[in-house]
Amino acid sequence: MPEPRIISLIASATEIVCALGFESQMVGRSHECDFPASVKCLPVCTSPKFQVEGLSYEIDQRVKAILQEALSVYRVDAELLERLQPTHIITQSQCEVCAVSLKDVEEAVCQFTSSRPVIVSLEPNALADVWSDIRRVAAALNAPERGEELVTSLRKRMDKIAAKAQTATSRPTVACVEWIDPLMAAGNWMPELVEMAGGVNLFGEVGRHSPWMSWEDLAAANADVIFISPCGFDIARTLEETHLLTGRPEWKTLKAVRDARVFVADGNQYFNRPGPRLVESLEILAELLHPELFHFGYETEGWIRLAPRE
Repeated sequence: MPEPRIISLIASATEIVCALGFESQMVGRSHECDFPASVKCLPVCTSPKFQVEGLSYEIDQRVKAILQEALSVYRVDAELLERLQPTHIITQSQCEVCAVSLKDVEEAVCQFTSSRPVIVSLEPNALADVWSDIRRVAAALNAPERGEELVTSLRKRMDKIAAKAQTATSRPTVACVEWIDPLMAAGNWMPELVEMAGGVNLFGEVGRHSPWMSWEDLAAANADVIFISPCGFDIARTLEETHLLTGRPEWKTLKAVRDARVFVADGNQYFNRPGPRLVESLEILAELLHPELFHFGYETEGWIRLAPRE
């Protein structure tokens, strides 16, 4: 059987493929696939249809305008796919905004038939789905045993953290912010990570898309911890917009602010990628919520404490 020629059109899937040991069989990637760094040399098969620069509010409005017209927010380069002759294309059907969708890929693949690739569509809504997706990719690449080994390894690491977190003397309440303007809480697998890390999640439900929320909701909850990790934003990019929260007159009255327990994390590299590094995401949450129990060394690289006047 010839070796697979894999194109991944979602950053988390690229990480899954590499973790399964198939990086050398990758022949293409999406514009957002950047980990491990070695994949950056691969041909880029997608591009956004909207300007990705600007304020959160502007980006949100551009995306909504495109989706209201029933159009995808990304383009797939069908001609490049034909040249690369993939045997497998990995995409997703969980979110039209986060990555290239199944519809995008099917439309592109319809424009060529020569390599007839297998399309593997992932749909991670909760942690259990992430494990299923890893197994699905491994099975499609005729290596189901690699999938089981990877899932077992990742779950063991998470279970160890969760067990230790259970020994904590307190369980702080946590408000997770996944978008700043307009405000959005974190759903899907994030409530699970918060609970495993020894916290009590206040917004968002396991397995359900991230919900919108108001400033009044956030203020009324008065969480012990406010955790900010916007989808697609690194720490520096997020800090450009935290003034939209810290500039509110009520901000200084919030418990998390008074106790210096407001944190900004890299939502692009960690929390919003449903792949192997959700384990690292859990480690970040654990050391934020319970520094007396955990120290993994992610501060400055994976998260920072938001200074009161920022």
